[in-house]
Amino acid sequence: IFRETLSKRGVRIITGLGKYFRQIDKNRNGFLSQAALKEALKLFHLEMPEGDFESLWLILDDSKSDKVDYGEFTHTIFGEMNEYRKAFVRKAYMKLDFNKTGSVPMVDIRKCYCAK
Repeated sequence: IFRETLSKRGVRIITGLGKYFRQIDKNRNGFLSQAALKEALKLFHLEMPEGDFESLWLILDDSKSDKVDYGEFTHTIFGEMNEYRKAFVRKAYMKLDFNKTGSVPMVDIRKCYCAK
């Protein structure tokens, strides 16, 4: 049910969740507590019965650390990118990594991309 709801409103929800998580992640570690995830789901009208939330949390927190990585959360919910999107991301990365070093400094990203 959770995936179905996200697939209907997916892009707006994930964009909004990402923005919200960055706002509440004060120490910038990329992790979410159980309470933060529950509050976010409520805020974005993705509430679910407590038993379903507990099941979701067990899947997301497989390391039993009482926190989940936001990247893992989105990967778990949406799965792997399709080949078209992967090719598009690779193409964009190759443009950003014009020195072919295998990493892209933030300063180079700022030269090519404006998130406004």
